[in-house]
Amino acid sequence: MLNLFGKPKRFCDGITRRSFLKIGALGMGGAALPEILRAEAASGVRASHKSIIMIYLPGGPPHQDTFDLKLDAPSEIRGEFKTIPTSIPGFHICEHLPRLAKIMDKVAVIRSMSDARDDHSDFMCLTGRTRTNEPPGGWPSFGSLIARVQGPVDAAIPPFMGLEPRMQHKPYNAAGPGFLGVSHRSFRPEGDCKSDMALNGLTLERLSDRRALLQSFDTMRRDADASGLMNGLDSFNEQAFGMMTSSRLLKALDFQREDRRTIERYGKGDARTHGDAAPMLNEQFLVARRLVEAGARAVTVAYGFWDYHGNNFGNARNDLPLLDQGLSALIEDLHARGLDKDVSVVVWGEFGRTPVINKDAGRDHWPRVSCALLAGGGMKTGQVIGATDRWGGEPTERPVRFGEVFATLYQNLGLDISKVTVPDLTGRPQYLVPDGCLPMKELV
Repeated sequence: MLNLFGKPKRFCDGITRRSFLKIGALGMGGAALPEILRAEAASGVRASHKSIIMIYLPGGPPHQDTFDLKLDAPSEIRGEFKTIPTSIPGFHICEHLPRLAKIMDKVAVIRSMSDARDDHSDFMCLTGRTRTNEPPGGWPSFGSLIARVQGPVDAAIPPFMGLEPRMQHKPYNAAGPGFLGVSHRSFRPEGDCKSDMALNGLTLERLSDRRALLQSFDTMRRDADASGLMNGLDSFNEQAFGMMTSSRLLKALDFQREDRRTIERYGKGDARTHGDAAPMLNEQFLVARRLVEAGARAVTVAYGFWDYHGNNFGNARNDLPLLDQGLSALIEDLHARGLDKDVSVVVWGEFGRTPVINKDAGRDHWPRVSCALLAGGGMKTGQVIGATDRWGGEPTERPVRFGEVFATLYQNLGLDISKVTVPDLTGRPQYLVPDGCLPMKELV
């Protein structure tokens, strides 16, 4: 197994994360790629290809300075930004989000996410659950569940793709495949690893030789296996070889195939934001759209670094325009290509920020309330759901749980959350969302 590491990322808790990719060797001891492809197709809708793109904003963006500004609050709460009107009558957002303001009729804003935890983790954003009373193996992320329940649309395209650089948090903080196991983790084709999915000088003849070698080992193990479980070459190894020899995934990842005007609309982003922190690569939004078109069911993108304990407004002035360009381009592109009914988009971070600006001109962690944006998926957009008090510190209308949003997203995929279950490691059936979480009636 080869681990390719990127630059370290450090959050305010002092824990360093590193981006990485694990690449399996198709050979003697088994392979990671076949494991990733070993998705069992249980129940689910296959007739139509529905998908989810999740934009995760690591560190927790300031809701009071983006989509829930409090201009009537005292100066130590109000902040420096002005508002601009949007295409939703009466709804104003931050002046540094002009492109999103123009298409807000294609977006639903939730201003009252209410059950976050004070924890730098993607866990709730990827699972909709807390760590409390986890089953053995842990809760799986939404993409892992989708891969398990619905399987791949195309054998050459993994159903769950992770474009983000992996953030190496403590083992109990990072969301992964949980009790579903390594075969349902996200496939992460980041950076230079695209070349590792090609043959890189290895001819098809030599690859066939390696396939024959692998088959000979499988034959030897099969002969020694009285149970017959090793009978024949593993079909998922066949899928792995198929991916290696197919150009479909590589073509989807190659956004340079797009029209130049489309690429320019998404923008280049900034790989150097906040020094060694997570980059803001707008190209990822375009690749995400290309991947769902190619057959991916779930795509996650980690975008930027929003842990603004200091210089909140200076950082936001740099970061918000980049998010504004990339996200608005994605939403408009989905509509232009007729994908707005089939592709759901969700944008959020792990928590909100404190109402009171601290001595370093920053805002600290605030799990009591935060924002989320939703688009596409056939949802009812052009609306604002929930509200907060005059300081932006507590929800006053329609508190929303992370699990309710996931219930809505699963319904958009055609999954009945009251019926679909997956077995955990003990064989106990587990539902897709926590008890009491139903699809949001405001959206469906």
